[in-house]
Amino acid sequence: MKLTNYLRLAVMGAVALAGCGKNGQPTASKPGKYSSTTGIEYNTEKGMAVANFEKIPEGPGLVFIEGGRTVLGSQEEDVTQTHDNIERTVTIASFYMDEAEVANIHWLEYLHFIRTDSAEEFYKSALPDTTVWARDLSFNDPYVTYYLRYPGFRYFPVVGVSWLQADDYCTWRTAQVNQRLASEDGGGSSPKKGGLFGKKKDQAAAEGAEGTASAGGNNGASIEKGNTLPNYRLPTEAEWEYAAQALVGTQEVGNENQEEKRIYPWDGKSTRNAYGRKQGQFLANFKRGRGDYAGIAGSLNDGAMITDYIYSYPPNDYGLYNMAGNVNEWVQDVYRPLSFQDVEDLNPFRRNGVGDPAERYDKKGYQSLIDDHVRVFKGGSWRDVAYWLSPGTRRFMAEDSATATIGFRCAMINAGSNR
Repeated sequence: MKLTNYLRLAVMGAVALAGCGKNGQPTASKPGKYSSTTGIEYNTEKGMAVANFEKIPEGPGLVFIEGGRTVLGSQEEDVTQTHDNIERTVTIASFYMDEAEVANIHWLEYLHFIRTDSAEEFYKSALPDTTVWARDLSFNDPYVTYYLRYPGFRYFPVVGVSWLQADDYCTWRTAQVNQRLASEDGGGSSPKKGGLFGKKKDQAAAEGAEGTASAGGNNGASIEKGNTLPNYRLPTEAEWEYAAQALVGTQEVGNENQEEKRIYPWDGKSTRNAYGRKQGQFLANFKRGRGDYAGIAGSLNDGAMITDYIYSYPPNDYGLYNMAGNVNEWVQDVYRPLSFQDVEDLNPFRRNGVGDPAERYDKKGYQSLIDDHVRVFKGGSWRDVAYWLSPGTRRFMAEDSATATIGFRCAMINAGSNR
């Protein structure tokens, strides 16, 4: 009797392989009807549920960044003498990144939703600090009042946002996109009053992740079904720098040597366009020199006194806009001057509390600004000179601070891929 059962399972296994992918071997998208190790049929009362899977859903606003080997580090002369981004070879896995900076309209959408489904306390904590525009000896008062909310500024990058606020936005965006996917898949539901952000953040994040995985029950989105997106998040510093370099545009097919480098996210040693009808025009929004934010009337060199439209200026070879200039951008990493030396060479990332402890830096004695609550920002801004446009330059600021020169964009892992 047992032998008969074994034979039956063997036959079922053969049938399973016959329904699988190339050469009869199971694949992620074609696992077959039966388990290739036990012969037990999937999607039955006793068998495991195995949903159809094609590929990860497309995340709104994201561009695919093909990963690979590269040399990170500053390509500019280290005029600040910080020596905190020395060249080193690393490999970055493929990922996704927003094609443009998060804009005022996106932040207003965020405020709209959390005002209706979250605690009032959290809503107030999400408001950008519009006073970052105020200067004692400058008449920037109109920006304090109008920059965030006036329709003309809708697609200008949001500023006055701290690293902590940007991180919260990523959590909210993940929940909203996956709730929409769950709803489209037939089992989603709207967030309850008091929502994901009505509680303490750690608790909300845990419940949000659990809710996303099980949203809609058997008919909704889940990690196992492959129809839910991974978390939107801030890019790591290595991802950001790699994406800004965009050396994919210099690479010859079949050549495994990376023979070209870039000072900026474009070719050449100049901040001006060297080609075509737009020859001589600036390729980024930055401060040309003391007192020169945009050039002279009739011939504005970068067209913007402050920030600019998030799709201004040519994109880099990954299709990313304003990876130099416009606004600096927050990244995930905690700042340490020796990150280039301490971190791994595969997907490097500096976490809190790992190596080079904060106790080594005398912040209490006012001899240092470094602790576990300072984060890296990169890219240069409308108020920075060209030096800071180079992807390898890096600065840091407290994670609960904000300025008129720092914004952000989101990133996402390339789930289910080994490249």
